[in-house]
This record gives sequence, structure tokens and C-alpha cells, in this order.
Amino acid sequence: MLPVRGRNGRAARPARLLGTRTAWTPVGDGEFFCPGCGGDRNYQRLTGHRRFVVLGVPVLPRGETAPVVECAACRAHFGTDALDRPTTMRFSAMLRDAVHTVALAVLTAGGTCSRTALETAAGAVRAAGFDDCTEEQLSALVEALAADTGRIFGEPSGAGLAIELHEALDPLAPHLAAVGRESVLLQGARIALADGPYTPAERDVLSTVGAALTICADDVTRLLAAARTPS
Repeated sequence: MLPVRGRNGRAARPARLLGTRTAWTPVGDGEFFCPGCGGDRNYQRLTGHRRFVVLGVPVLPRGETAPVVECAACRAHFGTDALDRPTTMRFSAMLRDAVHTVALAVLTAGGTCSRTALETAAGAVRAAGFDDCTEEQLSALVEALAADTGRIFGEPSGAGLAIELHEALDPLAPHLAAVGRESVLLQGARIALADGPYTPAERDVLSTVGAALTICADDVTRLLAAARTPS
């Protein structure tokens, strides 16, 4: 193959005779956390069709490619599993809701809803993102939950409470590092300890929290013991 001369007279790269080309078609869009940019970005979901190319002209179909996600900012392509990771905003909401659910569960298990426990719980919930959460709001929610479900304060958690905890924590756990999962459990432990030692019902709830966060039972025991030790 003879080289092709450019305008400046120097030899350019030989023209490519044969190859394949992928034609992409947008089939959806949205917002995702871009692994390349490291932040929330818009994306297009693309499907691709490969064609055999001769002298730059598509002549024969070569089948479909796996769908990809294209970042609108960096234009990089990623597998569709990139959409499984929540956006920064979605992750913050998931974490906020998880801490709120754990706080309510521990308060319900504690039975007395003492002022110190309510203050500790409200502080944890505010730090997680519910800026206007108050002790009075949490107390009212705990009473409403007990009235609605027939729960008895201080009794071991039933299947309903375990389901609520798993619904809040299961989607979050895969996106938290070990230290983050432990932090959520320890926040619940501090609420339980705010008005005295763990009750059996509080331990039961915290064990459920640990399981939902994929923390092994031995580590749950270790963390609950560590939370009792003043720092």
C-alpha cells in the first residue's frame, strides 16, 4: 500500500482499507455517577450496531454490541452496571433515611424514649441530613408507630421492624465502605446507651441493623462492646 501524501508533502499514514465501525443509537438518558469524572453527570444509554467497513464505507452488518452508557461530560463509555451506583444526591438521601430508620427502631426498642436518648437520636438524624429534626418529632413518630402496628415498647423487634430496617439498609450497604457501615451501627448503639445499658430489645434491633449492613455477628458484638467504652 502506497503512503498518502499530505498537503505539506510529507507522507501520511496509509488509508485503512478494512475494519469495523460501530454506529451508536441513543435509547435513553438520565443522571449517573460517572466513574471517569468522579461526580454526578448526565448520560446517554446507547445501543451499537457493528458494520464491516471497506475504504471507510460500511458494507456489511456484523451484529450488535452490548449497550453502553456515555457520559455527557467526558464522553467515555461504561458498561450499564455503572448505573447501579447511586448519584451523590441519591446516596445522601439513602444514608439520611437509613439513619432516621435506625434511630426510630432503637428508640422504639428502648421503650422509655428518655430525653437523653431522644437528644442523641435527633443529633444523629440532623447530622445525616434532616436539619430540622427535633426530639419532639421523633417522640411523636415512635408513639405513632407503636399505635399503628401494635408494638409494645421495650419488646424484641418483630418481623415488621426487621423488614423496615432491611428495606432502608440493604440498598445502602453495597455502597458504603466498612467504616461507613460500622458508623451507622455505632450511631444506633450510642442512642441505645444514652439512657443506660443495652436492653435485650435494643440488642436485638442492633443485631438486625448489623446483619442488614452485612457486618458479621462477631464484629457486631465487638462494636457494641466498644461503644460502651468511653472514648
